[in-house]
Amino acid sequence: MAIAFASFISKNNMSILTIVLIVLVALFLVSLRQINQYQRGVRFTMGRFSGIMNPGWRIVIPIFQGYRKVDMRVKAVDVPDQKAITRDNVSVMVNAVIYYKVSDASKAVLEVEDFRYAISQYAQTTMRNIVGEATLDELLANREKIAERIREIVDKETDEWGLKVNNVELKDVSLPADMERTIAKQAEAEREKRAVIINSEGELAAAQNMAEAAKILGATKGALHLRTLQSINDLSSDQSNTVVFTVPLEILKSFEGFKKTE
Repeated sequence: MAIAFASFISKNNMSILTIVLIVLVALFLVSLRQINQYQRGVRFTMGRFSGIMNPGWRIVIPIFQGYRKVDMRVKAVDVPDQKAITRDNVSVMVNAVIYYKVSDASKAVLEVEDFRYAISQYAQTTMRNIVGEATLDELLANREKIAERIREIVDKETDEWGLKVNNVELKDVSLPADMERTIAKQAEAEREKRAVIINSEGELAAAQNMAEAAKILGATKGALHLRTLQSINDLSSDQSNTVVFTVPLEILKSFEGFKKTE
């Protein structure tokens, strides 16, 4: 009888141990969480921040603990078209792209409700303000400087949110139709102005060269006569031309010399 009772207790103990082991294994599996290499986990214990979970398998005790994953990779936020008025009262539509990443996972969760939405809204406001400080010519000619100014302001403000702004790119600056026509006319007038200046400079250089050549020919005896003979020789190769030959002034001057001797 005693042996049978001992055997019964032993079997019950084995079954209890088995159940306990199964429960422990189940709790372990339920508590196990995986954090990928590009993520960090923000752990809360009974509602209080209790640390950062690095990549790998981590234990989160059910009921007592919770966590939130944060993606640490670079993200691109498309800032939609924003209507802004430049310093010289020109209405433009501007859009941009902001590249940022989370530098501190705990701040990104604890300091701001939704950091993605917050940085998008702040970027829109900043872009409108910066565009309003520049003239239209500055906006069109210095996009990189204006984008860098936007990046500096957004990066400084979002630093308290655990975010790092890497770059800002202005994608497009749209102008009203009448302003585009005005700028096109201005550009065309500027091109015509440069063409006239270049043409006049060429004519001036040619006139200076001709004057210099005439001076040399006039100062050298017989040079003008030789140049005339060379021109006649060039024209003689084409028999279809009718040439009107003008007597050089040097020949006329020689006749004047004969008259004086008589």
